[in-house]
Amino acid sequence: MPKESFFVNRIKSIGFALKGMFLLLRTEASIKVQFVIALITAAAGFYFEISITEWILQCLAIGLVMGIEGMNTAVEKLSDFVQPEHDEKIGFIKDVSAGAVMIVSILASVIGLLIYIPKIF
Repeated sequence: MPKESFFVNRIKSIGFALKGMFLLLRTEASIKVQFVIALITAAAGFYFEISITEWILQCLAIGLVMGIEGMNTAVEKLSDFVQPEHDEKIGFIKDVSAGAVMIVSILASVIGLLIYIPKIF
C-alpha cells in the first residue's frame, strides 16, 4: 500500500479536527453555553466598535476558554473510560482539568470587563 502524501494527511487531520469540534458543540452543554456567550460577546464587539487589539484579545480569550474546555471534556471522557468506578486519583485528575477551565474562564471574564466596562460607563 503506497504511503499517503503529507498534503493528504493534513487534509485528513483537518477533517478529524472539524469532526471533533462539531461533536463537542453538539454534545457538551458547557461548550454550548460558552458558544452562546461568545456570540453575545461578538455582537457586543460590533455594537461598541471595539478596536482591533480588543478584538484580538477577545478572540484569544474565547478560543482559550473553548479550547481548554474541549481538553477538559477529553480528560473526563478518557478518565471515565479508563476507570468507570469512583476513584480518588481519577477524581483529582478531573478536578485539576476543570480547574484549568476555571482559570482561563476567570481570565476571559477579566479581559471582557477591561474591554467593555469603559465603553458601558
